[in-house]
Amino acid sequence: MKAPDQILFSIIVPVYNRPDEVADLLESLEAQTDKGFETVIVEDGSTVPCLRAGENPDGSLIPEGHDALRLKYFRKDNEGRSIARNYGLDRADGDFFIFVDSDCILPPYYIESLRRSLKENPVDCFGGPDAAHDSFSRTQKAISYSMTAFLTTGGIRGGKVSMEKFTPRTFNMGFSREVYDRVGGFREMFSEDIDMSTRIRLAGFSISLYPDVYVYHKRRVDLKKFWKQVHVFGMSRITLELLYPGSMKLVHWLPAVFTVGAVALIIGSFFCKWLLIPLLVYVVALWAGALVATKDLDIACRAIAAAMVQLTGYGTGFLKAWFSKILLGKGRDINEEIEIRKGKNENL
Repeated sequence: MKAPDQILFSIIVPVYNRPDEVADLLESLEAQTDKGFETVIVEDGSTVPCLRAGENPDGSLIPEGHDALRLKYFRKDNEGRSIARNYGLDRADGDFFIFVDSDCILPPYYIESLRRSLKENPVDCFGGPDAAHDSFSRTQKAISYSMTAFLTTGGIRGGKVSMEKFTPRTFNMGFSREVYDRVGGFREMFSEDIDMSTRIRLAGFSISLYPDVYVYHKRRVDLKKFWKQVHVFGMSRITLELLYPGSMKLVHWLPAVFTVGAVALIIGSFFCKWLLIPLLVYVVALWAGALVATKDLDIACRAIAAAMVQLTGYGTGFLKAWFSKILLGKGRDINEEIEIRKGKNENL
């Protein structure tokens, strides 16, 4: 790998019908204090393109505007976000590949912080945390807190204290060209980023959390969409266990345990009201943590609803897949399931 001050970063972004969000992302990239990067946008069959573009003779696109960026723009048929990322990987020139979601905003010193972190702690693969931007809606801020709080996720998404070994995720993840040459690209499946991180670790590459290299992640704008997303996350945890037996830890069971326990306590409270006390203590702790973190009473109250949606959504998805695929053994062959995922875009 080159010296950190010589590294060219390629920021690769798969996009499906999110022109407004991509505009915010590109604006944040234009404001970077370190210009040593290129941006690769892959439009994965969008019906509403995110950029105006002219066409080169070779079929590649020339994006209009954004002259301050080293920008590559491609359009392709809809095949799924993993295939779109791999499409970008094959066309990127960087020494290090960075993946962010199209609904992210990067602070102006993101690349600068990444270059400094690579110099101080060189690794083959990194991940960073996410946060809520001041411009986000109150619901988005509540969901952001729920997805990053220790009381809801155990810190596995980049918290300072964690119940599991850190696993980079594609809302803020990067790895070297050497990793790509040896491990290959993403597989088209749910939780493809966890699968990729696991393959990188099993190949013997070093992985680290860079806590100062964070992004602002907009996440879902309403709780219904959020529930659907985390429900799929819960189901995919079982797929990952089938792929990598023994990879499932206690922290992955906690939402399911909470869901079953909460239902049992609520039913039991009809006979003994004191049974609600443990649940109420947990809710108060969540509210207090959110209030301290956000310093906003309304967001703290919304965070309780977001946490309940997150825990029960993930928990029911986890239990559904565990009962069907592991307990009853009715799941498809895992490699067949991954193949079936190909060609389908998961714009959850």
